[in-house]
Amino acid sequence: MKQTKAIVIRTAGSNCDYETVHAFRKVGAEVDLVHINQIVNNKISLSNYHILAIPGGFTYGDDIAAGKILANEFKFKIRDQVEQFVADGKLILGICNGFQVLVKAGLLPEIQLDSDVQEVTLTHNDSGKFEDRWIYLKPTSKKCVFTKGMTEPVYFPIAHGEGKFIPRDDATLSRLKQNDQIVFRYIAPDGSQPDYPWNPNGSVDDIAGICDPSGRIFGLMPHPERHFHPTQHPHWTREGLKPEADGKKIFLNAVEYIKENF
Repeated sequence: MKQTKAIVIRTAGSNCDYETVHAFRKVGAEVDLVHINQIVNNKISLSNYHILAIPGGFTYGDDIAAGKILANEFKFKIRDQVEQFVADGKLILGICNGFQVLVKAGLLPEIQLDSDVQEVTLTHNDSGKFEDRWIYLKPTSKKCVFTKGMTEPVYFPIAHGEGKFIPRDDATLSRLKQNDQIVFRYIAPDGSQPDYPWNPNGSVDDIAGICDPSGRIFGLMPHPERHFHPTQHPHWTREGLKPEADGKKIFLNAVEYIKENF
């Protein structure tokens, strides 16, 4: 088995790239932080990696719409490489702005880079403002590679202005449910269905993250890389340190999957 290699894509406006690199390195991956132009200009090939991660931030200032310009670069500049990466059975993770990129590029809820029709989107929060808070999530998928073995609620921070998940229609939402593609839902602290602020953006069906039908492409709005160490929990000095932070398992699962399958 070769060393697990992850590539974290950055561009103008990325701001969670170093945290994402750190998370993958701490679970044993060899990680390169690469500007999108190095791939566009064929200086670096996606084929050299097993895991592709698109971190949070505000790429290109979220001009046009959140993540749209970077999504177009995936669709029109490096589409062949991305399609081959997926065909090879590798993993893709999109966090916050990265999730917005995945849905607007046509990588979620299934790979359709050649389509002009978006099946889902992430749009402006119902609150009409940027939401920056910690929220509870319930893992709801047995299919997603990244959340394997995660059954208990987790606590992650969110930081976004356009995080409201909306499916194109009822049929799309039904397919997501039937295919076990809904990976995380927002919940209230007691585990019940959330109102604002526990559903911080008004997402349909409280959806916070989805995967593709294979379970290998995963996007979520909350930030697992910001709860990678127990000391990042906002209540640790009052409640004590957990043995392991809630976000670590997502990165560890990805590396373990590559070790088992490549």
